[in-house]
Amino acid sequence: MKVLVTGANGMLGQDLCPVFEDAGMFVVQGTRENLDITNFTETENFIKNVMPQMIVNLAAYTNVDGAEIEPEKAYEVNFRAVENLAKLSKQTGALLIHISTDYVFDGTKETPYLPSDAPNPESIYGHSKFLGEEAVRKNAEKYYIARTSWLYGINGKNFIKTMINLGQDKDRELKVVCDQKGSPTYTVDLALGILKLLNKPYGTYHISGEGETTWYNFAKEIFNIENLHPNLIPVLTEEYVASQGAVLAPKPAADAQKTPYSAEGKKLIARRPKSSVLQNSVPMRHWMEALKDYLNYAKSLEIQ
Repeated sequence: MKVLVTGANGMLGQDLCPVFEDAGMFVVQGTRENLDITNFTETENFIKNVMPQMIVNLAAYTNVDGAEIEPEKAYEVNFRAVENLAKLSKQTGALLIHISTDYVFDGTKETPYLPSDAPNPESIYGHSKFLGEEAVRKNAEKYYIARTSWLYGINGKNFIKTMINLGQDKDRELKVVCDQKGSPTYTVDLALGILKLLNKPYGTYHISGEGETTWYNFAKEIFNIENLHPNLIPVLTEEYVASQGAVLAPKPAADAQKTPYSAEGKKLIARRPKSSVLQNSVPMRHWMEALKDYLNYAKSLEIQ
């Protein structure tokens, strides 16, 4: 099977492409350098030239706080570009797999979110991803939407790398939010989980690390494994925002796509769901097991 992967040189793409190749697929990598999915004509020509049987869309604007300042960019990539791919997947008969996020939910549910639960995004990022989902449902015939959460991988920046870097200083006071709950997900596990969707009916699914934790306890587990001992302090979201000299952005307004919210010169921090734990649609390993594997693999790369 020939597969076009957009965002192939991103954090997820660099792990997903080898996984799909190992599964016997011929992967064509779409990157910023060779494919601008925000341009319909360019994307149409690219897809008709390649003629993939499957399109896996990993391209996304993922700067959650940045989206509050430059909403047009977030909506262009997370919504309008996705709409382009959905229309072209229908036009060419290709299966579309689109990656979405736990941030489409508001975080008020006390139990894990089901794929059928109604989204209610709290941020520009979450809203742009939700509109992307809707574009797929409206325009594509054969599709899987896979929501995931708290993603990390070997390539690019992630929470684990940041914590390890900051945690080297045992005298450092490190404040980490303790009232946001979710499920860390290793990119390799997500890629393998996506393959499991191919035997399921088309629709919306959840794929994330099994189990749940807070950012504070996630950091604590990282430090335990790495034998690091910074002065780790749990803080509430409101306390963290205040410590950054920032303000929480409001929920997206009707004209959010074009009019960024002004905080009168203050730094804006996007609202995040208090609990965004997802009920998995396929079997996934526990996030703690995946974290240990990730850290061991990262160390082996340093040795090499």
